[in-house]
Formats: sequence, structure tokens, C-alpha cells
Amino acid sequence: MRRRRGRLRLRTLARSNRPSETRKRGAAARFAAPPFSPFARPQTLLFQTFELLQRDPILAAVVLASLCVSLAICISVHEFSHAYVASELGDNTARALGRVTLNPIRHLDPIGSVLIFLAGFGWGKPVPVDVRFLRGDPRLGMALVSVAGPASNVAAAVLFAIPVRLGLADALIPNISIFGQSLPFVVDFTLRMLVQFNLILAIFNLLPIAPLDGFKVALGLLPRDLAIPFSRTEPYGIGILLGLVALGFFVNPSPLALIIGRPVAFIGQLVLGGPVLG
Repeated sequence: MRRRRGRLRLRTLARSNRPSETRKRGAAARFAAPPFSPFARPQTLLFQTFELLQRDPILAAVVLASLCVSLAICISVHEFSHAYVASELGDNTARALGRVTLNPIRHLDPIGSVLIFLAGFGWGKPVPVDVRFLRGDPRLGMALVSVAGPASNVAAAVLFAIPVRLGLADALIPNISIFGQSLPFVVDFTLRMLVQFNLILAIFNLLPIAPLDGFKVALGLLPRDLAIPFSRTEPYGIGILLGLVALGFFVNPSPLALIIGRPVAFIGQLVLGGPVLG
């Protein structure tokens, strides 16, 4: 019975991600929505956590623990991949600083991590790269270093999707209760969050806006006669990005949700064989 209740709660959380049902069910649907949905407005992310805490403190603790674990793993994988590829291409700057590791302490930025919970937008510690030491074409080398982060997140999403798609949590994990939640439900939910956040981090960082990875990837792939004028947009990138984030406080769904939500849902459906939180 506990396992069935866990699945019901998971389905309730997943359904709240659908904008049409949120409009139909009003406050009740928003009340049950998990934080950090790609379709949620940024200002509701923290509020949703508090609302869930008031409604079901145990489930709120499970969700928050899953979120923290997922974010730590996703950011660590992302930044480690930047550092590793840079090192392989000849620049040992990140290696000398201890960044070629999956240790989250080396990669998590305190302010950026807190802002993820407060505003739905944050960052990890940037990986330093000195293009002078990259072998071959420095533009191409920087593009490879930059694309390594998002590519590793997609690979991690596929990896974490495998046990979910095969139903290994139900098949291999004993159905014991942890603070009122079945252990298979907790594991399955955490794996699904890992899939979702890896995909969100990958798609978001591939946007061709400075200082995101997609900007450097575009600079490396564009012909020089196009790359030079495109590079002149770099000083305005952070303003464009912050403007998109700010619009999310007034427009529902937010522009960033419209941009990254569909690719995340599509790839999630592809690797899981169903909705990410279905």
C-alpha cells in the first residue's frame, strides 16, 4: 500500500507540470507542483516548496533532498567535463586548481546555488581556461571545451534514465518505508529529477548567449566573417539573459520556459519512454 501511495504522489507531482491542467485545477494544482518545473514561473519555485512543506512535510523533505542531490550531481558533472576536456586539449589551468574532479565542493558556487532555490536561476563555479595552451585552433578548442559540459549532462540524463525505464527501482529495491515514503519511490523520483535537471542544464547552457556555453560553441563553429560580428554581442549577453529571467516574474510561462521546456520534455520522453515525472 505504501508503494502505491508513493506512485500516486509522484503522478500528482507530474501532472502539475502540465500548464492546461494547472489552469483547470487552479491553486490546488499549483500547490502540489514540484519546485523547479521548466513550466513554472521563477517566483513560485520557493513558494511551492513552502506550500508543499505545509501540506506534507515528509514529502517536502524527500523532494528537497532529491533536488539538492540532483543539482549537486548535475553541476559537478557539467563543470568536471569542462575541466577534463580542457586538460586533455593541453590546458592544465583547471587541473592545477583541482577542478578535474566530481567532488561537488570544488564546483558548487554558494551564491549561485542559493539563487537556484530563490529565483530558479543560478550557476556553478566557472572553469578557468587559457586558450593559449589549447592545441590546434583556439576557437575550435574553446568550442570543444564549452560543449563538453552540456554533452556530459545529456549523457548523464541517458544514464540515469536507464534504471527508470527498466523499472529497476521497483524490481531490485526492497519496499521498505523511510519516513513514511517507500524506498523505491524515493529512488525512482530522485533518478527522474536527475534526468530532468541534467537536460535542463544542458539545453539552457546551449543557448547562444554570453556567458553561456552555447555562445562559445557558436563562436567556434561560425565562419570567421560571421564569428567576428557575433562576438561583439558578448558584452550584452548577461543583460539579455537577466532580461529573460526577469520576464519570467511577470509572464507565465516564462520565455526561458518556452525556450527550454519543449526540448527538455521531448528528450525526456525519448530517453524515459514517457513523461519525465510521469
